[in-house]
Amino acid sequence: MMSKPAFYTVPELARELGITPRTIRFYESKHLLSPERAGNTRIYTGKDKARLKLILRGKRLGFSLADISEFLDLYATDIQQTEQLQLLYKKVCTRIEDLENQQDALVQVLEELREIRQQCLLALGESTARTRRTDH
Repeated sequence: MMSKPAFYTVPELARELGITPRTIRFYESKHLLSPERAGNTRIYTGKDKARLKLILRGKRLGFSLADISEFLDLYATDIQQTEQLQLLYKKVCTRIEDLENQQDALVQVLEELREIRQQCLLALGESTARTRRTDH
């Protein structure tokens, strides 16, 4: 059985997480990741990998980089994670509310588009019927 590596290079970490090396470098440029260096090579630890997974999850859930940074900073300083959990709870509630509002808006847009589609079909049907009458 192969053990997991203690350190990862950018390409190894990218491959393992299914992202591009550019994505990793982007998060590093935003100071969300701070890898160690071995010469010119960036070396990521298991802790860096876990942090990157949290970043990716936060982005997938629609949180901003500022939100993710704030959450990660608390994670590093709040040993009992009380502040972190309170902040996470607040941001999750806000995100749910935002998504529910977007869902409501999408339902309205879909209803309107379906109505327009139906009007188009009716108009096309009338147009086809008129064309048939003039062809005879």
